[in-house]
Amino acid sequence: MTIGRFFEDFQLGERIQHATPRTLTDGDAAQYLALYGSRFAQYCAAPYAAACGFAKTPLDPLLVFHVAFGKTVPDVSLNAVANLGYADLRFLQPVFAGDTLFVDSEVIGLKENSNGKTGVVYVQSRAQNQHGEPVLQWQRWVMVHKRNPAILTGHNDVPNTKAQLSAAELPVPHGLKVPDEQNYYTGSSKTARDYKVNDVISHGGGITIGDSDHMLATRLYQNNARVHFDAAYMQQQPAGKRLVYGGHIISLVQAQSYNGLENALWLAGFNGGVHANPSFAGDTIYAASVIKDVQPLANKLSAVRVVSFGIKGEPGELLANLPALADGAPLPANVVLKWDYWLLMPH
Repeated sequence: MTIGRFFEDFQLGERIQHATPRTLTDGDAAQYLALYGSRFAQYCAAPYAAACGFAKTPLDPLLVFHVAFGKTVPDVSLNAVANLGYADLRFLQPVFAGDTLFVDSEVIGLKENSNGKTGVVYVQSRAQNQHGEPVLQWQRWVMVHKRNPAILTGHNDVPNTKAQLSAAELPVPHGLKVPDEQNYYTGSSKTARDYKVNDVISHGGGITIGDSDHMLATRLYQNNARVHFDAAYMQQQPAGKRLVYGGHIISLVQAQSYNGLENALWLAGFNGGVHANPSFAGDTIYAASVIKDVQPLANKLSAVRVVSFGIKGEPGELLANLPALADGAPLPANVVLKWDYWLLMPH
Protein backbone atom coordinates (compact mmCIF):
# COMPACT_ATOMS: atom_id res chain seq x y z
CA MET A 1 0.00 0.00 0.00
CA THR A 2 1.29 3.46 -0.90
CA ILE A 3 0.92 5.99 1.90
CA GLY A 4 1.78 9.64 2.26
CA ARG A 5 1.47 12.50 -0.18
CA PHE A 6 3.35 12.84 -3.42
CA PHE A 7 4.11 16.15 -5.13
CA GLU A 8 0.93 16.05 -7.19
CA ASP A 9 -1.20 15.80 -4.05
CA PHE A 10 -0.38 19.29 -2.77
CA GLN A 11 -2.40 22.39 -3.59
CA LEU A 12 -1.16 25.95 -3.30
CA GLY A 13 -2.83 27.68 -0.35
CA GLU A 14 -3.98 24.40 1.21
CA ARG A 15 -4.13 24.30 5.01
CA ILE A 16 -3.29 21.05 6.79
CA GLN A 17 -4.15 20.23 10.41
CA HIS A 18 -1.60 17.63 11.48
CA ALA A 19 -2.75 14.66 13.52
CA THR A 20 -1.69 13.34 16.94
CA PRO A 21 -0.97 16.32 19.19
CA ARG A 22 1.86 15.60 21.60
CA THR A 23 2.08 16.31 25.33
CA LEU A 24 5.73 16.82 26.24
CA THR A 25 7.05 15.53 29.56
CA ASP A 26 10.12 15.56 31.78
CA GLY A 27 10.84 12.14 30.28
CA ASP A 28 11.15 13.70 26.83
CA ALA A 29 13.59 16.24 28.23
CA ALA A 30 15.67 13.50 29.86
CA GLN A 31 15.71 11.44 26.67
CA TYR A 32 16.76 14.48 24.66
CA LEU A 33 19.61 15.13 27.11
CA ALA A 34 20.67 11.49 26.81
CA LEU A 35 20.80 11.74 23.02
CA TYR A 36 22.91 14.90 22.75
CA GLY A 37 24.46 15.66 26.14
CA SER A 38 23.76 19.38 25.82
CA ARG A 39 25.07 21.33 28.83
CA PHE A 40 23.08 24.57 28.57
CA ALA A 41 22.12 24.95 32.21
CA GLN A 42 18.75 26.68 31.82
CA TYR A 43 17.30 23.48 30.31
CA CYS A 44 18.54 21.12 33.01
CA ALA A 45 19.00 23.09 36.25
CA ALA A 46 15.84 24.46 37.90
CA PRO A 47 17.62 27.09 40.05
CA TYR A 48 19.38 28.53 37.01
CA ALA A 49 16.14 28.54 34.97
CA ALA A 50 14.50 30.50 37.79
CA ALA A 51 17.47 32.90 37.93
CA CYS A 52 16.96 33.52 34.19
CA GLY A 53 13.34 34.50 34.84
CA PHE A 54 11.58 31.36 33.57
CA ALA A 55 8.45 30.25 35.43
CA LYS A 56 9.70 26.65 35.29
CA THR A 57 12.58 24.82 33.66
CA PRO A 58 11.89 25.25 29.93
CA LEU A 59 12.24 22.46 27.42
CA ASP A 60 15.15 22.92 25.02
CA PRO A 61 13.70 24.87 22.06
CA LEU A 62 15.22 22.37 19.64
CA LEU A 63 13.34 19.51 21.33
CA VAL A 64 10.16 21.52 20.81
CA PHE A 65 11.07 22.16 17.18
CA HIS A 66 11.85 18.52 16.43
CA VAL A 67 8.57 17.29 17.93
CA ALA A 68 6.57 19.96 16.08
CA PHE A 69 8.47 19.17 12.88
CA GLY A 70 7.71 15.47 13.35
CA LYS A 71 3.98 16.24 13.39
CA THR A 72 4.28 17.63 9.83
CA VAL A 73 6.14 14.66 8.34
CA PRO A 74 3.22 12.29 7.59
CA ASP A 75 1.41 15.03 5.65
CA VAL A 76 4.36 16.83 4.05
CA SER A 77 7.53 14.78 3.77
CA LEU A 78 6.75 11.09 4.18
CA ASN A 79 7.79 10.58 0.55
CA ALA A 80 10.59 13.11 0.60
CA VAL A 81 13.93 12.84 -1.11
CA ALA A 82 15.40 15.31 1.40
CA ASN A 83 14.52 18.27 3.56
CA LEU A 84 16.27 21.22 1.94
CA GLY A 85 16.08 24.24 4.20
CA TYR A 86 14.38 26.49 6.75
CA ALA A 87 13.58 30.19 7.05
CA ASP A 88 11.91 32.62 9.45
CA LEU A 89 11.78 30.23 12.40
CA ARG A 90 10.76 31.93 15.65
CA PHE A 91 10.48 30.47 19.15
CA LEU A 92 7.59 32.64 20.27
CA GLN A 93 7.45 31.55 23.90
CA PRO A 94 8.87 28.79 26.11
CA VAL A 95 7.32 25.34 26.31
CA PHE A 96 7.30 23.43 29.59
CA ALA A 97 6.76 19.82 30.60
CA GLY A 98 3.01 19.18 30.56
CA ASP A 99 2.33 21.43 27.56
CA THR A 100 0.68 19.91 24.48
CA LEU A 101 1.71 20.86 20.94
CA PHE A 102 -0.84 21.18 18.12
CA VAL A 103 0.63 21.78 14.65
CA ASP A 104 -0.79 22.99 11.33
CA SER A 105 0.75 24.01 7.99
CA GLU A 106 -0.10 26.02 4.89
CA VAL A 107 1.31 25.18 1.45
CA ILE A 108 2.93 28.45 0.31
CA GLY A 109 4.83 27.24 -2.77
CA LEU A 110 5.15 24.40 -5.28
CA LYS A 111 7.90 24.01 -7.86
CA GLU A 112 8.25 21.00 -10.14
CA ASN A 113 11.86 20.04 -10.83
CA SER A 114 13.14 19.88 -14.39
CA ASN A 115 13.73 16.11 -14.17
CA GLY A 116 9.97 15.60 -13.86
CA LYS A 117 10.52 13.05 -11.07
CA THR A 118 10.34 15.35 -8.05
CA GLY A 119 9.14 18.73 -6.89
CA VAL A 120 9.79 21.12 -4.04
CA VAL A 121 7.00 21.80 -1.54
CA TYR A 122 7.17 24.97 0.56
CA VAL A 123 5.16 25.14 3.78
CA GLN A 124 4.55 27.61 6.58
CA SER A 125 4.02 25.67 9.82
CA ARG A 126 2.85 26.73 13.26
CA ALA A 127 2.75 25.05 16.66
CA GLN A 128 0.48 26.18 19.47
CA ASN A 129 -0.02 24.96 23.01
CA GLN A 130 -3.16 23.62 24.70
CA HIS A 131 -4.29 27.19 25.41
CA GLY A 132 -4.21 28.11 21.71
CA GLU A 133 -1.12 30.26 22.19
CA PRO A 134 1.45 30.18 19.36
CA VAL A 135 4.80 28.85 20.57
CA LEU A 136 6.70 28.25 17.32
CA GLN A 137 6.47 29.14 13.63
CA TRP A 138 8.68 28.28 10.68
CA GLN A 139 8.96 27.86 6.93
CA ARG A 140 10.64 24.93 5.25
CA TRP A 141 11.01 23.43 1.82
CA VAL A 142 11.33 19.77 1.01
CA MET A 143 11.94 17.79 -2.18
CA VAL A 144 9.17 15.23 -2.66
CA HIS A 145 8.81 12.35 -5.14
CA LYS A 146 6.12 12.52 -7.80
CA ARG A 147 3.66 9.69 -8.09
CA ASN A 148 3.75 9.76 -11.92
CA PRO A 149 6.88 11.32 -13.46
CA ALA A 150 5.33 11.11 -16.93
CA ILE A 151 2.68 13.72 -16.15
CA LEU A 152 3.91 17.30 -15.69
CA THR A 153 2.10 19.51 -13.19
CA GLY A 154 3.38 22.85 -14.40
CA HIS A 155 3.84 24.09 -10.83
CA ASN A 156 6.37 26.92 -10.68
CA ASP A 157 5.40 28.94 -7.60
CA VAL A 158 8.37 29.82 -5.38
CA PRO A 159 7.50 32.00 -2.37
CA ASN A 160 9.55 34.89 -1.14
CA THR A 161 11.26 33.76 2.05
CA LYS A 162 12.80 36.14 4.55
CA ALA A 163 16.59 36.12 4.23
CA GLN A 164 17.03 36.91 7.91
CA LEU A 165 15.23 38.13 10.99
CA SER A 166 16.24 41.49 12.39
CA ALA A 167 17.19 41.70 16.04
CA ALA A 168 14.10 43.86 16.64
CA GLU A 169 11.84 41.05 15.35
CA LEU A 170 13.11 38.45 17.78
CA PRO A 171 10.63 37.23 20.40
CA VAL A 172 11.98 37.63 23.94
CA PRO A 173 10.48 35.25 26.53
CA HIS A 174 8.41 37.06 29.16
CA GLY A 175 10.51 37.79 32.23
CA LEU A 176 13.85 36.75 30.68
CA LYS A 177 16.68 38.43 32.55
CA VAL A 178 20.42 38.23 33.05
CA PRO A 179 20.98 35.90 36.01
CA ASP A 180 23.19 36.59 38.98
CA GLU A 181 26.17 34.31 39.57
CA GLN A 182 26.14 33.16 35.95
CA ASN A 183 29.71 31.92 36.11
CA TYR A 184 28.75 29.57 38.95
CA TYR A 185 26.26 27.77 36.70
CA THR A 186 27.95 27.95 33.29
CA GLY A 187 31.65 28.15 34.08
CA SER A 188 32.00 31.26 31.94
CA SER A 189 31.74 35.02 32.47
CA LYS A 190 31.48 35.87 28.75
CA THR A 191 28.92 38.39 27.58
CA ALA A 192 27.85 39.47 24.11
CA ARG A 193 30.47 42.24 24.19
CA ASP A 194 33.19 39.60 24.19
CA TYR A 195 32.24 38.54 20.63
CA LYS A 196 33.28 40.41 17.49
CA VAL A 197 31.94 40.08 13.96
CA ASN A 198 33.73 37.30 12.03
CA ASP A 199 35.12 35.72 15.18
CA VAL A 200 35.53 31.98 14.50
CA ILE A 201 34.84 29.54 17.32
CA SER A 202 35.90 25.92 17.09
CA HIS A 203 33.71 24.02 19.54
CA GLY A 204 36.09 21.16 20.25
CA GLY A 205 35.83 17.39 19.82
CA GLY A 206 33.31 15.79 17.53
CA ILE A 207 30.42 13.37 18.08
CA THR A 208 30.14 10.12 16.12
CA ILE A 209 26.61 9.28 14.98
CA GLY A 210 25.48 5.85 16.08
CA ASP A 211 22.83 4.04 14.07
CA SER A 212 20.76 3.49 17.19
CA ASP A 213 21.16 7.16 18.23
CA HIS A 214 19.65 8.71 15.14
CA MET A 215 16.94 6.06 14.91
CA LEU A 216 15.95 6.64 18.54
CA ALA A 217 15.88 10.38 17.90
CA THR A 218 13.53 10.12 14.94
CA ARG A 219 11.24 7.84 16.94
CA LEU A 220 11.26 10.28 19.86
CA TYR A 221 10.08 12.99 17.47
CA GLN A 222 7.59 10.62 15.74
CA ASN A 223 9.29 11.53 12.47
CA ASN A 224 8.38 8.60 10.25
CA ALA A 225 9.94 9.75 6.96
CA ARG A 226 10.94 6.69 4.94
CA VAL A 227 14.44 8.04 4.26
CA HIS A 228 15.23 7.70 7.99
CA PHE A 229 13.41 4.46 8.87
CA ASP A 230 13.17 2.11 5.92
CA ALA A 231 16.51 0.47 5.10
CA ALA A 232 15.00 -1.79 2.41
CA TYR A 233 13.49 1.24 0.66
CA MET A 234 16.72 3.23 0.90
CA GLN A 235 18.73 0.41 -0.67
CA GLN A 236 16.84 1.22 -3.87
CA GLN A 237 17.65 4.94 -3.65
CA PRO A 238 20.87 6.70 -4.74
CA ALA A 239 22.10 7.06 -1.14
CA GLY A 240 21.85 3.30 -0.63
CA LYS A 241 21.26 3.60 3.12
CA ARG A 242 19.20 5.50 5.65
CA LEU A 243 19.78 9.24 5.93
CA VAL A 244 20.25 10.86 9.32
CA TYR A 245 17.47 13.36 10.08
CA GLY A 246 18.89 16.83 9.50
CA GLY A 247 17.51 18.07 12.81
CA HIS A 248 19.63 15.46 14.56
CA ILE A 249 22.68 17.22 13.12
CA ILE A 250 21.40 20.61 14.32
CA SER A 251 21.08 19.27 17.86
CA LEU A 252 24.55 17.71 17.75
CA VAL A 253 25.99 21.06 16.66
CA GLN A 254 24.03 22.95 19.32
CA ALA A 255 25.26 20.59 22.04
CA GLN A 256 28.88 21.10 20.98
CA SER A 257 28.42 24.88 20.76
CA TYR A 258 28.27 25.11 24.55
CA ASN A 259 32.06 25.23 24.34
CA GLY A 260 32.32 28.90 23.35
CA LEU A 261 28.67 30.00 23.66
CA GLU A 262 28.12 28.91 27.26
CA ASN A 263 26.10 31.93 28.33
CA ALA A 264 23.47 31.83 25.60
CA LEU A 265 20.20 32.33 27.51
CA TRP A 266 17.73 31.55 24.74
CA LEU A 267 17.59 30.36 21.13
CA ALA A 268 15.30 33.03 19.66
CA GLY A 269 15.04 31.99 16.02
CA PHE A 270 16.57 30.71 12.80
CA ASN A 271 17.40 33.00 9.90
CA GLY A 272 17.89 29.91 7.80
CA GLY A 273 19.36 26.47 7.61
CA VAL A 274 20.71 24.30 4.82
CA HIS A 275 21.41 20.57 4.94
CA ALA A 276 24.17 20.89 2.37
CA ASN A 277 25.22 17.22 2.19
CA PRO A 278 23.79 13.98 3.61
CA SER A 279 24.87 12.40 6.88
CA PHE A 280 24.94 8.70 7.72
CA ALA A 281 25.52 6.54 10.77
CA GLY A 282 29.25 6.34 11.43
CA ASP A 283 29.96 9.97 10.47
CA THR A 284 31.75 12.05 13.10
CA ILE A 285 30.36 15.59 13.25
CA TYR A 286 32.45 18.52 14.43
CA ALA A 287 31.01 21.98 15.05
CA ALA A 288 32.40 25.45 14.45
CA SER A 289 30.73 28.86 14.35
CA VAL A 290 31.14 32.38 13.01
CA ILE A 291 29.78 35.45 14.83
CA LYS A 292 27.91 37.61 12.31
CA ASP A 293 26.26 40.34 14.39
CA VAL A 294 25.83 41.62 17.95
CA GLN A 295 22.87 43.90 18.69
CA PRO A 296 22.00 45.35 22.13
CA LEU A 297 18.41 44.90 23.32
CA ALA A 298 16.51 46.05 26.39
CA ASN A 299 16.95 44.70 29.94
CA LYS A 300 20.72 44.15 29.69
CA LEU A 301 20.26 41.61 26.87
CA SER A 302 21.86 41.40 23.44
CA ALA A 303 21.04 39.45 20.31
CA VAL A 304 24.00 37.57 18.84
CA ARG A 305 23.73 36.24 15.30
CA VAL A 306 25.67 33.02 14.80
CA VAL A 307 26.31 30.87 11.75
CA SER A 308 27.24 27.36 12.84
CA PHE A 309 28.55 24.53 10.68
CA GLY A 310 28.34 20.79 11.05
CA ILE A 311 31.45 19.28 9.50
CA LYS A 312 32.31 15.65 8.76
CA GLY A 313 35.71 15.08 10.31
CA GLU A 314 37.99 17.60 11.99
CA PRO A 315 37.66 21.12 10.51
CA GLY A 316 41.40 21.72 10.19
CA GLU A 317 42.19 24.30 7.52
CA LEU A 318 38.47 24.79 6.84
CA LEU A 319 38.27 27.05 9.91
CA ALA A 320 40.07 29.84 8.09
CA ASN A 321 37.41 29.77 5.35
CA LEU A 322 34.36 29.78 7.63
CA PRO A 323 33.69 33.55 7.43
CA ALA A 324 33.52 33.28 3.63
CA LEU A 325 31.23 30.24 3.88
CA ALA A 326 29.03 32.13 6.32
CA ASP A 327 28.73 34.91 3.74
CA GLY A 328 27.57 32.55 0.99
CA ALA A 329 30.64 30.94 -0.57
CA PRO A 330 29.97 27.41 -1.95
CA LEU A 331 29.97 24.75 0.74
CA PRO A 332 32.47 21.88 0.41
CA ALA A 333 31.33 18.26 0.53
CA ASN A 334 32.40 17.76 4.15
CA VAL A 335 30.02 20.48 5.38
CA VAL A 336 26.68 18.83 6.15
CA LEU A 337 24.97 21.76 7.89
CA LYS A 338 25.00 25.54 7.66
CA TRP A 339 22.75 26.96 10.38
CA ASP A 340 22.12 30.71 10.76
CA TYR A 341 20.40 31.73 14.02
CA TRP A 342 20.03 34.30 16.80
CA LEU A 343 20.87 33.79 20.47
CA LEU A 344 19.88 36.05 23.36
CA MET A 345 22.82 36.67 25.71
CA PRO A 346 23.82 38.99 28.55
CA HIS A 347 24.92 42.36 27.19
